[in-house]
Amino acid sequence: MKIESVVVFCGSKTGQNPIFMKHAAELGKLIALLNLRLVYGGGKSGLMGAIADAVLAHGGKVMGVIPKILIEWENQHEGLTELFVVPDMHTRKKMMYEMCDAAIVMPGGFGTLDELFEMLTWNQLKIHDKKIYVLNTEGFYTHLKLHLQHLLKEGFLYELPEERIIFCDTPVEIFNKIG
Repeated sequence: MKIESVVVFCGSKTGQNPIFMKHAAELGKLIALLNLRLVYGGGKSGLMGAIADAVLAHGGKVMGVIPKILIEWENQHEGLTELFVVPDMHTRKKMMYEMCDAAIVMPGGFGTLDELFEMLTWNQLKIHDKKIYVLNTEGFYTHLKLHLQHLLKEGFLYELPEERIIFCDTPVEIFNKIG
């Protein structure tokens, strides 16, 4: 399957480690240079804003999807190729999934984890078969990777986690594996 559009789930905050912002800028640049369309949450703050800005700065296309309730909270990005304002979070996630060919998960909080786990669940249920890449910047998701192995060991998964989720340490590594 040819990848034309990627959704990136990430924090509306920058986090404590400066490399998170560095990776957001690198990932955005790669998305634009590879002529892929970025689909993301539509905010202008945090890692969300950084990745959108990087894609736009390198001539790429950015589609934002933001629920009405978050317009003020996440400070909607004004300079996007296209911004969809939707009624709620469920509509946002469904629309983002439909607009992408693959997903990339960067560091983030509850919302990012919610998006990751919903996409993993939909993938397991065969609602979609899109690849899910986790950017494990400086080991941010190493505990999650270990927990997924624990779920498997305890008999709560139907297959190896690696069948659904691919962990990468750098933005370049993600694009070396996409295909």
